[in-house]
Amino acid sequence: MKIPIPQIPKIRVKDSIFVAKIMQRQAEARIPSHHGQFTMLAYADKSTERMPHIAFVADGFDPTKPVPVRIHSECMTGDVFASKRCDCGEQLDASLKIAGEKGGVVIYLRQEGRGIGLINKLKAYNLQDAGLNTAEANTHLGFDVDNRQYECAVFILQDLGIHDVELITNNPDKVDALKRSPIHVAARIPLIIAPHADNRDYLQTKQELMGHLLGL
Repeated sequence: MKIPIPQIPKIRVKDSIFVAKIMQRQAEARIPSHHGQFTMLAYADKSTERMPHIAFVADGFDPTKPVPVRIHSECMTGDVFASKRCDCGEQLDASLKIAGEKGGVVIYLRQEGRGIGLINKLKAYNLQDAGLNTAEANTHLGFDVDNRQYECAVFILQDLGIHDVELITNNPDKVDALKRSPIHVAARIPLIIAPHADNRDYLQTKQELMGHLLGL
């Protein structure tokens, strides 16, 4: 599926101007998966970038209608190695299933560990094992509780010609970030993963301190 490239204006997120020209669509290819046929698009400011942001676009994608969209931040431990410390890998898999069934899009942003990177994330895990919760561990290392940004996701949505989304998320901050952009959030699709012994405290912290809508 060849995805056309529309004209992209400047976009406004968090009251600052993000000039879209610093990132471009660098490559795309067809990717068959067990969730269906997808087109993977890589976005970066240069073609030599080794860790581009990714859009996974399902066959049946129609940008003239509200599109089911997951904005997923990289979690190597959960997405790749099936860590049970979080629900990230299960959320990614569930999002790909929804996208495959409904002609949706999964945007994969390279902002590991809520934006602090893999090395600091592992340090935060050690602090959690010593008794801190996930929010306290990040602030102990000198970071905000959540360092993620969504300007690149907004650019990708605009590059795909998407104006209206059904956002697949439990995180009200993602909804708010898009509401401060030209993208219209037509609906929110909950993404509830059943907790288990290894991540129950983590999910409880996300609900109580970060406002995630988990229904625990």
